[in-house]
Amino acid sequence: MSERESMPYDVVIVGGGPAGLSAAIRLKQINPETTVCILEKGSEIGAHILSGAVFDPKAIDELLPDWKEQGCPMAEVPVTENHHWVLSRGGHMAIPHLFTPGWMHNKGTYTGSLGNLCRWLGTQAENLGVEIFPGFPAAEILYNDDGSVKGVATGDMGVARDGSHKPDYMPGMELHAKYTLFAEGARGHLTKQLKSKYDLERDCQPQVYGIGMKELWDIEPEKHKPGRVIHTQGWPLSQTESWGGGFLYHQANGQVALGFVVALDYTNPHVFPFEEFQRWKQHPEIRKILEGGKRVSYGARAINEGGWQSVPKLAFPGGALIGCSAGFVNVPRIKGSHTAMKSGMLAAESISAALSASREHDELSDYQANLNESWIATELKLVKNAQPAIAKYGETYGTIFAGVDMWMRTLKIGLPIEMKHHADNEALGRKDLYQPVNYPKPDGVISFDRLSSVFLSNTNHEEDQPCHLQLKDPEVPITVNLALYDAPETRYCPAGVYEIVGKDEGQPRLQINAQNCVHCKTCDIKDPTQNINWVTPEGGGGPNYPNM
Repeated sequence: MSERESMPYDVVIVGGGPAGLSAAIRLKQINPETTVCILEKGSEIGAHILSGAVFDPKAIDELLPDWKEQGCPMAEVPVTENHHWVLSRGGHMAIPHLFTPGWMHNKGTYTGSLGNLCRWLGTQAENLGVEIFPGFPAAEILYNDDGSVKGVATGDMGVARDGSHKPDYMPGMELHAKYTLFAEGARGHLTKQLKSKYDLERDCQPQVYGIGMKELWDIEPEKHKPGRVIHTQGWPLSQTESWGGGFLYHQANGQVALGFVVALDYTNPHVFPFEEFQRWKQHPEIRKILEGGKRVSYGARAINEGGWQSVPKLAFPGGALIGCSAGFVNVPRIKGSHTAMKSGMLAAESISAALSASREHDELSDYQANLNESWIATELKLVKNAQPAIAKYGETYGTIFAGVDMWMRTLKIGLPIEMKHHADNEALGRKDLYQPVNYPKPDGVISFDRLSSVFLSNTNHEEDQPCHLQLKDPEVPITVNLALYDAPETRYCPAGVYEIVGKDEGQPRLQINAQNCVHCKTCDIKDPTQNINWVTPEGGGGPNYPNM
């Protein structure tokens, strides 16, 4: 067996998203001599980044005050219109903004590609001397003898599906660091291990998630209104007692970014999030924008929705969680990039202070303290009851309750309560307790099937490699999931990864089409017995999102 080589750094960052890149830039701004590297599992920076996005520039204004003058692509389209619609089957009702707290607006924000923003931030980081290694996923956490994090190791390359070494086999590389930051995004597979090892969720509620699906469309020029932002709630999820909503953003170059989020605490096992998205596009108000246009891209990603009460302990010996690894999404605002960036900056400042004091591998307790006093905490505390209120009381009454609670917290007379979360996988009900949902067939014009959608995500994995979707017990998909829940993994996956085959012969089995996986992590979250464990595939695998 080949011995792994190692490389030493002051700081290793796992993940090249907004949080990881902001941390790297801030480290170099404070001390250019700090050695920093970023590991990114995508084929390039931005390849796995997917978000709406309406971008609050609060953090980037602090990090790079002249970002607009430097040509950042996110500055191209300021938000000019902001609409919130409650949909019925055939109509809509606009919600006036006077009913929402003053900070729930989109004034001063921008709409564009978060992937392209990350590509630009990656260039800024490299210009400062940060080493970025795309296509090299962190596959293993390394520990010192005292239990502190020593760094990470990248995955082996050239391993066949049966575990044997192919002719091009290369062992992974160890990257040792004085401090390691984990910026893997929602439901990071190494973050899961860290939460368990250090009991980081001991004093917080479970993290909960939504599955977000997105498409880019080129639309007819006369329909395009740069900077127009639309959010929707209500139909069609109101028909299945689920909740979530849609978005449609008019961005640069005649395109609209549109998408749909389904909260993963739904109870009806027959709910099919991808089909809810396709059905939403058929609403008359959405369809009339898309008609005559062309779909050019598709992707999906899990989103943290737990809010402030689901943020775990952030620091542990030798490292810390930043960005969506920790979960700083403001659910009512549908924004998390600015809070992710700020968390990375705060962690970088704590590390820089530690390094200047010749410390290493200890716990960055001041990072947690500083974040608790930052505008991240202020912002998230205002909305802490929004998600659980809707989960408990339903979309209509929950939205009213959440609105009242946010107003009262804004006026500093917040109700002295903290509503609770329950893990998403625990919410699923038995198949016999719910009616199946009759979803219309795709028309190939506005609505589409999953496989043609995955094609547009440019997803690719080396076929002859170990399956990165691991079953703890291979019997559970049939004896439990199919028997009790009608195989929900065949529906909640937005990429058609999971299939039940052999039913007609009376010998059903689960087939895993791992090549289709867009790395959304929904299966890792929603599987009712937590039998599916997502681990990183060979480097560079997965989607290659352009302009998403």
